[in-house]
Amino acid sequence: MPTPDVARLLASDRDHLWHPYSSATNPATTRFVESAHGPRLTLRDDDGASREVLDAMSSWWCAIHGYNVPELNAAAEAQLQRMSHVMFGGLTHEPAVRLGEKLVEIAPAPEADRPKLTRAFLADSGSVSVEVALKMALQVFAADDRPRRTVLTIRGGYHGDTLHPMSVCDPDGGMHSLWRGTLPQQLFAPLPPAGLEADPDELEAWKRETASLYREHADEIAAVIVEPLLQGAGGMRIYDPECVRFLTTLAREHGALVIFDEIATGFGRTGTYWAADRIGITPDILCLGKALTGGYLTMAAVLCSDDLARTISERTGAMMHGPTFMGNPLSCAVALASIDLLDTERLTRAAEFADTLDTHLAPLRELPHVADVRTLGAVGVVELTHDVDVDAATAAALDAGAWIRPFRRLIYTMPPFVCTDDDLGTICEAVTAAVHACAPASEQAP
Repeated sequence: MPTPDVARLLASDRDHLWHPYSSATNPATTRFVESAHGPRLTLRDDDGASREVLDAMSSWWCAIHGYNVPELNAAAEAQLQRMSHVMFGGLTHEPAVRLGEKLVEIAPAPEADRPKLTRAFLADSGSVSVEVALKMALQVFAADDRPRRTVLTIRGGYHGDTLHPMSVCDPDGGMHSLWRGTLPQQLFAPLPPAGLEADPDELEAWKRETASLYREHADEIAAVIVEPLLQGAGGMRIYDPECVRFLTTLAREHGALVIFDEIATGFGRTGTYWAADRIGITPDILCLGKALTGGYLTMAAVLCSDDLARTISERTGAMMHGPTFMGNPLSCAVALASIDLLDTERLTRAAEFADTLDTHLAPLRELPHVADVRTLGAVGVVELTHDVDVDAATAAALDAGAWIRPFRRLIYTMPPFVCTDDDLGTICEAVTAAVHACAPASEQAP
């Protein structure tokens, strides 16, 4: 293929495209990706020079198998020969049916006396899956004389950018405070104490405050929604599984539903297939996305039990949601191939990332401008004491051989599962370089 005119394309990008979380009139620096293979991106500068770097972000956590994956390519190509799309209203097809079977098969194992997740609603993005999950919860109570219309969650969370999911994102520190007063008013329990094994006194204090808030509004609450174990875009915080168990107990005591948003945590990212597996809780509704298709196509899903599906259907007649690209055959075929790849040693390999990431990143705790270093499964996070200089951090990481996407005070990595030990070492060197690039002037080497 001819070499692209990168300078012209970047100029046109600035003139006509609006990137996520960015100003249209004062855009951040955008880099040109020419191709990708395995865990690597090939970037090309506007002067024509190219370089290959590791993608430490897995393209916002979805490209778990890397890029240009033979098995996923083959699945997409084979499905293209049959059909790329057909409406899901009144029609069905083999990839969707097989994906439904597979999702039910790999769903978190049910607790004793709890129904298994046996019904899948195929959505078209993670945010939409949360929208659907919240609709499900609200529809369960919609026909009651006193319908429940409130959702309880914890501070520090992030659940998407569409309107209803924004209402359960952190109302103060999140990205959606601009919409305060417009969004539905939800209930926010305190920020859980940090760490997989929280301080017992802090945990008990959190439980008392949370229980008091819940019981005050119990008759209004339709559901509790959380990102189990790891809060993603809200702050990359790791918290105690006991917090999730406690919230689940409160919800079930008062007849509310439990929703797990595993869009970021599922498919092996936190060290087990689902974060729910480590917690030992089966939610009533499970949202999944991102890694579902290995980053090839946009797709998400919402899982629930037959009992819940029957309740919604009998009370309100139908699930009132229907995306145009719901059950897209091409996405379903690639999702099946991506899940099959996780049945190999790849899932075990991802679980082993934590030790490597911790070994490489732990020394950064000694830096005065580093507030915390934390790892969980294939997630490594360095939190600074001040906001990241994104341009400086990104440039330093690229010079060290990896692409990162810092935000607020966080420099972090969620690498593809196909990274070798050497790749992980390079990624950690890049994170380290980015951290040093953000040091205050008083800490800079002379």
